[in-house]
Amino acid sequence: MNQLMDLLAGFGTVLTPTNLLWIAVGAFLGTAVGVLPGLGSAMAVALLLPLTFTLEPISALTMFAGIYFGGLFGDSIAGILMNTPGNSTAIASSFEGHQMALSGRAPQALATAAIGAFLGGMIATVLVVFFAPSMADLATSFGPAEYFALALFAFVAISTVVADSVIRGLAALAIGLALSVVGIDQSTGTARFTFGIPALFDGISVVVITVALLAVGEVLHVASNVGRPDDKKLIPAKGRPWLSGAEFRAALPAWLRGTGFGVPFGIIPAGGAEVPTFLAYGTERKLDARRPEPMFGKGSIQGVAGPEAAGNATAGTAMGALLALGLPTSATAALLLAAFQQYGMQPGPLLFERSGDVVWALLASFFVAMIILLILNLPFAPMWAMLLRVPKEYLYAGISVFAAFGVYAAGASTVDLAVMIAIGVIGFVMRRYDVPLAPVLIALILGPLAEYSLRDAMANSSNNAAVLVSSPITIALYLILIAGVVWNAYRRVQEKNVLAALEAAQDR
Repeated sequence: MNQLMDLLAGFGTVLTPTNLLWIAVGAFLGTAVGVLPGLGSAMAVALLLPLTFTLEPISALTMFAGIYFGGLFGDSIAGILMNTPGNSTAIASSFEGHQMALSGRAPQALATAAIGAFLGGMIATVLVVFFAPSMADLATSFGPAEYFALALFAFVAISTVVADSVIRGLAALAIGLALSVVGIDQSTGTARFTFGIPALFDGISVVVITVALLAVGEVLHVASNVGRPDDKKLIPAKGRPWLSGAEFRAALPAWLRGTGFGVPFGIIPAGGAEVPTFLAYGTERKLDARRPEPMFGKGSIQGVAGPEAAGNATAGTAMGALLALGLPTSATAALLLAAFQQYGMQPGPLLFERSGDVVWALLASFFVAMIILLILNLPFAPMWAMLLRVPKEYLYAGISVFAAFGVYAAGASTVDLAVMIAIGVIGFVMRRYDVPLAPVLIALILGPLAEYSLRDAMANSSNNAAVLVSSPITIALYLILIAGVVWNAYRRVQEKNVLAALEAAQDR
């Protein structure tokens, strides 16, 4: 009952003309950036983050609610229309969604994605409303050793899950940790990796790094692919942007199953919704194989519905983990953590006590944002396809200018622009060699927390390393981590054996 009263108070704060306008603007801009080829939801948050610095905290964070969920839907639009998902979490739904687009059913695929995003996000947010305060209460039992174990859990889990190669995942993690230690060490006052440049004494801004990796790196990557066979072309959308009764009935069970997959993964630091979306996709594929007329490979509506609901359910509960534990479980959540920090708020156990009015307004804005997105995206799905007709040379030139303007506006430093270009080149090289970006961003955000927690734990125990495994929480986290790594290694070996068997069969 207390949660419901707090949520109603949050709706009272959000349901004003000004805040509704900012949510709608955020939803539109988030979708518009997310739909651009190769960008995505994390890019939407990174590019639009500097634009909110002049707003009041509640207005800025409610706007981010629109950007957050709008960018997720934009990822799916790019995947369905162009087979170029804006984020890896939209890959699973693009398989069948693109096949629907090729058969002239792109608006129906987009409608399936929009409704699935709405249902998955709504159910997950309801759960967050009721259980996030309990998670925050649980988190008060976390000390330095527990937070170090949690950060280490996130580092290893993300590095081994989001990349095909564990080595590439660990390399990305190392890059993020290296960037996170630039600046003055707060404990000793020693300058680290600043090269004598005063502008780097405060470290490298999260905004600079994210815009460089996601925007500048993508611009360079696209420029290097122009004219090559993998240079994607537009698939136009035609037809009715809604579902028939039969299509809705076919999609509804898949939406619910996908939500069931996505909800628990939102609190697991596995880098995003890749795992639940593919689990939902695999489940729907297995169920489709039992039907008299299988549709997978031809444009199955269930193949879009399940992954979309899973992805947005994961995004919803990821916000619960961020608010209650201060733990970003995806790259986009890590960027939102940076947004909170810009306004002097630290997500975690005390956030509900210190800034309860802002938190409940933010949770209320999630509900409003998803309703606005459904209203925007169902009738206007064909409009997003028109947006993709902008020639690439103009589109990405504009993105480059926007990125440089945002970075300079955030810090008014030419050094930041130089750093942005240098890190952008690193982002381009990472894309060229399939090194994932998510571990970099997670390490950048959680690296200082891990370092501070480790130092604090060791200082409070006279440098006794046993303190790191001295509580049930730390032991449980390390055991889960070890089990996850072993299971992941076993799965990879099994996949290699299956591929080897298939190749041997083809040779015969």
